[in-house]
Amino acid sequence: MRIIGGTFKRRFIHPPKNLPVRPTTDLARESLFNILNNTVYWEGKKVLDLFSGTGAVSYEFLSRGCESVLAVDSNYQCTSFIKKTAGEFKMDNLKVMRTDVFRFLKSAKIRFDIIFADPPYSLEEIALLPDMIFDNDLLNQDGIFVLEHPISFDFSEHPHFNEHRKYGKVNFSFFS
Repeated sequence: MRIIGGTFKRRFIHPPKNLPVRPTTDLARESLFNILNNTVYWEGKKVLDLFSGTGAVSYEFLSRGCESVLAVDSNYQCTSFIKKTAGEFKMDNLKVMRTDVFRFLKSAKIRFDIIFADPPYSLEEIALLPDMIFDNDLLNQDGIFVLEHPISFDFSEHPHFNEHRKYGKVNFSFFS
């Protein structure tokens, strides 16, 4: 696994094999950031990475010049790995929080420019995430929410839905 672009481009990430994750593939991450590159000016952006797993998406955002990233995951091994990697890469603007994502979303008082969520595909509550983001007013004006999900979910009727992109088995729905 590697960082695709930006100042940390080509740096490798070596997560332990026992992490309970399904990382977004390099191809899907590259495609996602190619889409975002056309609409996002990275400098000064505050990002929330939900179900952050290995932190690969968080590192990608910081590598491209975002001001800060908050990575949220409930798994101790994942958050420990992200902290360790952020330290090795000297990513001081990456904060890590170990907590339940749904509990965090209900109590969060901070707004973000970009929110990315990559929940476990078996999670039944995936469909609740867009409403939780918008009902709790967690996006800044002109903010973007990107949800990675299995093909079995269709968000096209959601009032904030913009588009859907598919890369192999990876599906991204974009909201604003």
